[in-house]
Amino acid sequence: MDLKNNNTKVTEFVLLGFSQNPQTQYILFSIFLTIYITTWLGNLTIIITVISTPHLHTPMYFLLGNLAVIDISDSTVTALKMLWDLFSHTNSISYNWCITQIFLFHLTGGAVVFFLVVMAVDRYIAIYKPLQYLLIMNQGVCIGLVAGAWLGGFAHSIVQVALILQLPFCGPNVLDNFYCDVPQLIKLACTDTYITELLMVSNSGLLLTLIFCILLVSYSVILMKIRKHVTEAKHKALSTCAAQIIVMSMNFIPGMFIYDRPFQVFPVDKITSVLYTLITPMLNPVIFTLRNTEMRNTIRKRIGKCISSRITGSK
Repeated sequence: MDLKNNNTKVTEFVLLGFSQNPQTQYILFSIFLTIYITTWLGNLTIIITVISTPHLHTPMYFLLGNLAVIDISDSTVTALKMLWDLFSHTNSISYNWCITQIFLFHLTGGAVVFFLVVMAVDRYIAIYKPLQYLLIMNQGVCIGLVAGAWLGGFAHSIVQVALILQLPFCGPNVLDNFYCDVPQLIKLACTDTYITELLMVSNSGLLLTLIFCILLVSYSVILMKIRKHVTEAKHKALSTCAAQIIVMSMNFIPGMFIYDRPFQVFPVDKITSVLYTLITPMLNPVIFTLRNTEMRNTIRKRIGKCISSRITGSK
């Protein structure tokens, strides 16, 4: 029976995930649970370290701590549902939860994109206006920039969801993915979605590409400025910028691959989605701590103090 032409409203969707084999699902559950726990531990370590260390109460580390919060949120949106499905061998999601997941996914994903712009602005001011840096990037400005990143993500997400809500879903309900997202969902609508797809590509793909190009130019300008000054601070600035460029590329390039084209689903899309929904939030704290001597030394000292206090307490 062809359900595509009747008026039955879809109440739930089926997520195909990665495999329907129970043994494979348990293996994937173990792998992705390890990734998710590592994401929490790495980002939580950064958050606690920044909050509890007075000399890290600077604009750069304030932003780094907030990026860690976004990374945890971004990973949680997709990971919890996927882990539950792998563990319980279920693969359905209600229409309302599907829309909610899309909203939260694009909220956190959009916030990450705008937040990386904020971090680039922070580095630009630090390099080009070093004497006025703390005056310009004061607490009020930092809080405003963080709030602006979340508002930008919210505006982006609202547009995505608003376009989806007007589409009728009355037939096929199988999504070839491990979470609800626009490219797969829009293909199930019982109407012509060409215009809607163009609007969504403009709101996601073209926006990502535009911001990515602007950031590349910005970091190129920053690196040109750094090259002219041979100082001890030069190496620290280069290391910080290199870390931010790596993180930026890991967030933008997979996203552009998914959203910067008409919504046609390819098998490799799942692997690409894993990269920026699970792997990147896990690697962000590793990249920043490995390339930041001050953060690395602070974490090492705090771990040493915790171990020493436990040994002393046990005696």
